Amino acid sequence: MRLPCGIVPLIAETGGLNVMIADSSALPEQLVRDVLSSAFNSAGQRCSALRVLFVQDDIAERVLSLLTQAMNELIIGDPSRSDTDLGPLIDSTALTNLQAHQHWLEQHARLIHRCTLPETLASKGHYFPPQVWEIERLDQLSAEVFGPVLHILRWSAGQLDDLLAAIDASGYGLTLGIHSRIDATIAHIAARARVGNLYVNRNMIGATVGVQPFGGERRSGTGPKAGGPHYLLRFAVERCLTINTAAVGGNASLMAASPTDRPAHQ
Repeated sequence: MRLPCGIVPLIAETGGLNVMIADSSALPEQLVRDVLSSAFNSAGQRCSALRVLFVQDDIAERVLSLLTQAMNELIIGDPSRSDTDLGPLIDSTALTNLQAHQHWLEQHARLIHRCTLPETLASKGHYFPPQVWEIERLDQLSAEVFGPVLHILRWSAGQLDDLLAAIDASGYGLTLGIHSRIDATIAHIAARARVGNLYVNRNMIGATVGVQPFGGERRSGTGPKAGGPHYLLRFAVERCLTINTAAVGGNASLMAASPTDRPAHQ
């Protein structure tokens, strides 16, 4: 078998430290619904899943109260059942990594809420309870936490640009969500967010192929986006063939003529 040599084209989507920004104009009930699905669908095991919620002080307590109530309604169990909201993690390594992160959070963050796992699940898979923690700064998280763990950061009016700078400094750029009813705020965030997929007033998972090409930039991917018009072309190699027709009897005088000397097309 002949092996390829040289530089191999790479198309990569590498995950991200995905955030959602909610200002005081956001509708708490809609926000909680979208946070719940973005953070905990598929047990948080989606590259696009929400990892950090920036919520403005004015609505933070209301949102966290509603989120806690909603989490208590989650059904954790066998994913083959239609009424199950969260299934297990993919393997023991994933569980060990999340347990280590939980231990770190217990030392450096404040627990908002943690769901209780049914005792019957202990021997049936690698289950991890969905949980929400409040942290102080985004740079406390250096890498993606791949599972049902949501981190909360509060922010005050006037801090939006600092918040955006912190997000940019993380180096990740996969997905970002915005919950706001202020067009100027949405436009301001969208103009500064260096992410591949940005979602406004909805959840931030489940990109539709052909409609929402998916992929990140910087630490979150190399592009082009999966499901987009440029994806297939990245797998192709462009080649150019040039032939000297005069060498095989072509009309040398015609080819040597300047463009103005050549006969015009009728």
